[in-house]
Amino acid sequence: MPNNLTAWDRVQIVRAQDRPTALDYIDNIFDEFIELHGDRKFSDDKATVCGLARLENTNFTVIAQQKGRNTKENIERNFGMPKPEGYRKSFRFMKQAEKFNRPIITFIDTKGAYPGLGAEERGQGEAIASSMFEMSRLKVPIIVVVIGEGSSGGALAIGVGDKILMLENAIYSILSPEGYASILWKDSGRAKEAAEVMKMTAKDLLDLKVIDKIIKEPKGGAQEDVKKMSEEIKKEIVSSYLSLKDIDEDTLVASRYEKFRNMGEYIRK
Repeated sequence: MPNNLTAWDRVQIVRAQDRPTALDYIDNIFDEFIELHGDRKFSDDKATVCGLARLENTNFTVIAQQKGRNTKENIERNFGMPKPEGYRKSFRFMKQAEKFNRPIITFIDTKGAYPGLGAEERGQGEAIASSMFEMSRLKVPIIVVVIGEGSSGGALAIGVGDKILMLENAIYSILSPEGYASILWKDSGRAKEAAEVMKMTAKDLLDLKVIDKIIKEPKGGAQEDVKKMSEEIKKEIVSSYLSLKDIDEDTLVASRYEKFRNMGEYIRK
């Protein structure tokens, strides 16, 4: 993959129809995976995948945002845009992970939380805020992997972690380039220009100390070799977990808090 790719080039790569989804990685990384369903309040949001996984004799709880590959799958998965029940489902299983002392892995890949009327009526903003607040206090290691698009609070809702990893061509930002251009310049057609000023690439975010590590992609992007990409992600997950597993609970939570506090101060400078 050339090093001179623009931010907009990377936006096009992560939006490619053949870009690996969260379930592609889950299938290739973990030795076992059992999907769990429902928020016990409203319904099962299929844009959010939750489950129990096993990797190298360690049990994990996995939370992932899942897109579809075609129109039918995207409709079923709500185009990868979680609804409130998706965030409540994910937090339900995060609390379960804490109860049974299982580390948590999240895979971020969404254009943002679903903005529909029903989602707002069921408390979309509250669900996102609660997820971020509660994740900050969980007493188990949390590893976040940004695999594709990471936009707005819809992504950050499952992004409060101890280690934040990001694929080389992934993007992570306050909202989509189209949304940014529409708000700032009243012209969504300037999305390409917006992508360049938003500091949304992995390199930008590593420089800003928003993420901890960039995971290189195969030449041509992750879609060119899903198994190789999965092996690289697996290696970094294992390494991150080993660096966190012996930290006591109080120190883990305090360090996570300081991480995000310092991140905000650094960005404001």
